[in-house]
Amino acid sequence: MSHTISSESPQDSRNSSLLDALIPLLILICLLSLSVFFYGADSSYGPNQIALLLCAGVAALVGMKNGFSWKEMEGGMLHGMSLVFGAILILLAVGALIGSWILAGTVPSMIYYGVQMLSPQWFYAASCVICAIVGLSIGSSWTTAGTLGVALMGIAGALGLNPAITAGAVISGAYFGDKLSPLSDTTNVAAAVTSNDLFLHIRHMLWTTIPAFTLALIVFATIGLTSETSHSSPEDIQQLLGALQEEFSISIVSLLPLVLLLGMAWRRVPAYPTLIIGALVGCVIAMIFEPNATRQLAGGEGPLSLLKGAWHSLFDGYKSTSSNEAVASLLSKGGMSSMLNTIWLIISAMAFGGVMERAGFLERIVRWALSGVKTVGGLITSTVFTCFGMNAAAGDQYMAIIIPGRMLREAYENKGLHGLNLSRTLEDSGTITSVLIPWNTCGAYMAATLGIATFSYAPFALFNILCPLLAIAYGWLHFKQMPLGTQQPLQDAEKA
Repeated sequence: MSHTISSESPQDSRNSSLLDALIPLLILICLLSLSVFFYGADSSYGPNQIALLLCAGVAALVGMKNGFSWKEMEGGMLHGMSLVFGAILILLAVGALIGSWILAGTVPSMIYYGVQMLSPQWFYAASCVICAIVGLSIGSSWTTAGTLGVALMGIAGALGLNPAITAGAVISGAYFGDKLSPLSDTTNVAAAVTSNDLFLHIRHMLWTTIPAFTLALIVFATIGLTSETSHSSPEDIQQLLGALQEEFSISIVSLLPLVLLLGMAWRRVPAYPTLIIGALVGCVIAMIFEPNATRQLAGGEGPLSLLKGAWHSLFDGYKSTSSNEAVASLLSKGGMSSMLNTIWLIISAMAFGGVMERAGFLERIVRWALSGVKTVGGLITSTVFTCFGMNAAAGDQYMAIIIPGRMLREAYENKGLHGLNLSRTLEDSGTITSVLIPWNTCGAYMAATLGIATFSYAPFALFNILCPLLAIAYGWLHFKQMPLGTQQPLQDAEKA
C-alpha cells in the first residue's frame, strides 16, 4: 500500500456485551443492504455515507449507555478519521495526476501504444502480469492502479473489452505485487504486529500467494480466449487511434512522467510527493508539447492560458472535445474534484470504525469470534472472517491487520502454531479482502480510480477471492502450517 497510519488508540470496553457490540454492526448491514436495493451501483454516492454516519451515532449512543462520555465517543470518531488523512492526500494527488497526465498526452500515448501491442485475447492475463510486476517493484497497489491501471482501463475500452474484468485483473496483479513486495506498508505491518522477520514472512506467504495468482491467471486467460463478447473491429480501432492523434501529439516524450513516477516509487520516495511531482511534471509536459489542448481546456488564448489550462487539469480534470465518442468517454476524467465523493465515503466509514474501536466493540467481536475455536482449521477460518469483518466494520485494512494481529497471537501459540502462520493469514484476509468492500479505503479508492463500482469488479478480483479461500483450505488440511518452536525459519534466515 501507499499510506501509513498509526493503530494506537485507547481501548476500554467497559463491560460491553456482545449485543452492544453487534447492534451498530447489524443496523449498518441492514441500512447498507437497503442502500444497495434502492440505489444499486450509485449507493456509494451518498446513501452509504448516510448509513455509516447514522450507525456511528448509534455506536456512540450504545457506548454512552456503557459509561463513555460523548466527548470520548467523538474523540474516537475524530481519531478514526485522522488515520486516513494520509490516504485522503493520496486520493487528491491521484485525481490531479490523472487529469494532468491526460492533458500531457501521457495516458493517451499509453492507450495508443497499448492498443497496438496488447492482444484482446490475452489482454486480461497480460494486464494482471504487468500490474503484478510493477506492484512488486514499487510495493504499492494504489500507485500501480492509479497509473498503469488507468491506462489499461482505457485500452480495454478501446478494444471493446469488459471493464469490470479488466479492473479485476488490474487489482489482482497490483495486490499480488503489493503483498509480496518488501517495500509494501501492509507487508511490513503484518510482519511487525506478529513479531516476525519480514523476509521469512514473505517466504511463508508464497505457499498461498503463488497458487492463487496462478489460478487467477489461468481464469483470466481462459476468459480472454473463450469470451464471446464482440471486440472492437480493426476499423473502429483505427478510428480511435486517429482520434487520439488528432487531439494529442502522441510520442515517447509523453511517457516521461510515468518513467519518473515509477523511478521515484522504486527509490522509496513517499507516495504523496511522488504523485504530486508526477502531476506537476505532467503539467509542464502539457504546456510544452500540448499547447493547443491546454489552451482549449483553459478556454482562452491569452499569455497565461497555458498555466490556466494546466491548473484546471489538476483540480477538475480533462474534458475531451473529440468527435469520437469512445475517445471522449475515455479521456474526460480526472482532477481532485473527481475524488471528493470517495473522500466523503472514507471519512464516514472511519468515523464509524473509530467509535466502534474506542467503545471496545471491535475487540469484543473478535473475542466472540474466537470463543468457539477448537481446531487449527477453525482458528484459520476465524482469522479470515475476523479480518474481513474488520475491513467492513473499521473501513481500513490497517485496522483489519493490526487489531486481529495483536489479539490472536496467543490463540496461535495455544494451538502450537508459529507466528508466521498468523502473519500470512492476516495478509491473505486483512490485506487482500479490503478492496472488495465499497466503503473500505481500498475499495473506495479502486472504484474512484478505475471508474468501476466495487460490487461490479469484485467478482473478477480473482486473486483477492482465492487467497483467503486457500488460507482456509490449508488450515483444515493442516498444509504448510508451521509448528511453534520450529528451527526451520532460523535455518532459512542463516542461509539467506
